[in-house]
Amino acid sequence: MVRDLREWIALLEREGELVRVSAEVDPHLEVTEIVDRTVRAGGPALLFERPKGSAIPLLINQFGTERRMCLAFGVESLDDVAAKLSAILELQPPEGLAAKVRGLKTLKSLADSRPKVVKRGVCQEVVLQGDDVDLGRLPVQTCWPGDAGPFITLPAVITRDPRTGERNVGMYRMQVLGPRSTAMHWQIHKDGRADYLFTEGRMEIAVALGLDPITAYSASAPLPKHIDELMVAGFLRGEPVELVKGVTVDLEVPADAEIVLEGYIDKGDLTTEGPFGDHTGFYTPAEQFPVFHVTAITMRQDAVYPSIVVGKPPQEDAWLGKATERIFLPAVKMTVPEIVDYDLPVAGAFHNLVIVSIKKAFPGHARKVMHAIWGLGQAMFSKCIVVVDEDVDVQNFNEVAWKALNNIDPERDIQFTMGPIDSLDHASRLPNYGSKMGIDATRKWSAEGFTRPWPAMLKQDPTVVARIDALWKKLGIE
Repeated sequence: MVRDLREWIALLEREGELVRVSAEVDPHLEVTEIVDRTVRAGGPALLFERPKGSAIPLLINQFGTERRMCLAFGVESLDDVAAKLSAILELQPPEGLAAKVRGLKTLKSLADSRPKVVKRGVCQEVVLQGDDVDLGRLPVQTCWPGDAGPFITLPAVITRDPRTGERNVGMYRMQVLGPRSTAMHWQIHKDGRADYLFTEGRMEIAVALGLDPITAYSASAPLPKHIDELMVAGFLRGEPVELVKGVTVDLEVPADAEIVLEGYIDKGDLTTEGPFGDHTGFYTPAEQFPVFHVTAITMRQDAVYPSIVVGKPPQEDAWLGKATERIFLPAVKMTVPEIVDYDLPVAGAFHNLVIVSIKKAFPGHARKVMHAIWGLGQAMFSKCIVVVDEDVDVQNFNEVAWKALNNIDPERDIQFTMGPIDSLDHASRLPNYGSKMGIDATRKWSAEGFTRPWPAMLKQDPTVVARIDALWKKLGIE
């Protein structure tokens, strides 16, 4: 396990997964162009040591490949992380001694994963307050020519529910408005916005920048509101996240963070935020969002600023999305157990397309699964769901297209419904509300009104396959 961003950078470097860029590069557009080319080539993480206008290095593309995501979690496969998380989700009343022991071990591991408050943190080696607060010290990127300004894109935003006192950690973009303020992009469906709406008057906020990769990922994970993201991070790390009390806010912040922004939002204090070049590959328009006033910047000595570029897929965030897809498959199966696997293709920008395979057990089963997914947390934003049989490899898009397009009668098998739509969707008839499409691409049964015979798929005689396997090297065909 890596404890902080420094250890993560060192690991990436040892593994040949990081390049230090010593040339001066401008965070205004230039970093994005370099990163865009690097990501599309499957290239390394980049540490820009001399970003123009700042003395603070900029780390980017740390999550940009499957291998780096696996390195972050210390696993061979992202499905290994899912197996670990499923131990929490599958806690049941134990039957028998062995089950009781397993349950106790899991419960102890959970208890040991709760964040731990400590007296001092390296995140406060440097403390800037008052007139010394200047967000211009940070190499914040302006990623695309139409962006309204520089945006902080990889923050862990910490708030508390004013009703319950529960902590929420989320990842929301922040447009820098000046030396001591940013906009806070809290979309209508986000937990941070819910905390804001229930706050009377002033709301304290802390923003952690530069965390170990698991804690950074946890800020982006679609966890239920009552689940503490930092506890989940501790569970996946195998060691609790250490916290230290903020300097100017009554909130705890990750002690090993590179940079922390502390401050507040006054209820009703709004500003125009955007446009912003988003992960859909299009600009999201300007809208009204709350203003975050920074009361302190605390940092490590020689701090490193983390960033991420979003834009036309694929970008680095594709692998954060893929990690979420694999890690939360057990959670999805807990609610919809007939699901075998699912895929969120990168080109679908996470929510525009869901391909799901099921163990079909009754007429109309595919449609039941569609509606179950539309009722499942952030999966409610799924614009198009394609349901296929369990023998289809949903990770193989060519196979999905072949079987799905062969299996459907469009008028019979496609249905439309209305519901919540992602705030970034520019095609819906209204903001946050529009239509969705479900495609039943499973084999049709007679009980579903299909009376024709379903044809067999082409498959070679296995004895011929075996003979040609034995003969292959002699054929001279490369």
